[in-house]
Amino acid sequence: MKHALVTGGSGGIGAAICRRLAADGCHVVIHANRNLDHAAALAAEITAAGGSATALAFDVTDAAATSAALATLLAGAPIQILVNNAGIHDDAVFPGMRPEQWQHVIDVSLNGFFNVTQPLTMPMIRTRWGRIITISSVAAITGNRGQANYAAAKGALHSASKSLSQELASRGITVNVVAPGIIDTTMSAGAFDAAAVARLVPMKRAGRPDEVADLVGFLASDRAAYISGQVISINGGMI
Repeated sequence: MKHALVTGGSGGIGAAICRRLAADGCHVVIHANRNLDHAAALAAEITAAGGSATALAFDVTDAAATSAALATLLAGAPIQILVNNAGIHDDAVFPGMRPEQWQHVIDVSLNGFFNVTQPLTMPMIRTRWGRIITISSVAAITGNRGQANYAAAKGALHSASKSLSQELASRGITVNVVAPGIIDTTMSAGAFDAAAVARLVPMKRAGRPDEVADLVGFLASDRAAYISGQVISINGGMI
């Protein structure tokens, strides 16, 4: 049984990814920051359905706390599937953006990527098999007004993943990015009404979290062994 870690695993997209990986036979570690009770409830749901899952809480922006949590985790088994899904947005037009808005979004998405991925890399290399999948956004590809911080953080993950994929390719480890468009989650519900979705998305609907999870599940499988260094959009034809 391969062990998978999904950061931000208790949210809409994260929860769908956790369910998919568990259904595919992985033991899933569901990460949360403040919502450990949500992650624990999801783990209980997966276990009740016959899967294997546990919940774990730490702040991805805290390098020391992240390192300690991962060391405990690695004492049990190597993590061979990592889904970097943790991220936040704190929107403002750039002239009015506060320094803390810029810094916090960068800290969670970009520094969090480093804090989680780097300690897991060598244990993954030793197994000669691994999947690192990072969840980005269409905003990193097209830009979006009021989201210069978010687009910058997610766009940097594209470049980091492409570089890391070259370092790890000979070790049986793939590194890819999934860039969703408008997905039907609590986070997007307040930002896009039906008219906005119809205007922005050629398919005239928001995507479903399970559709994103299906793509992640494929990339995490043996069938995707020759796909690495890619940014794969899932956005209903937006671009």
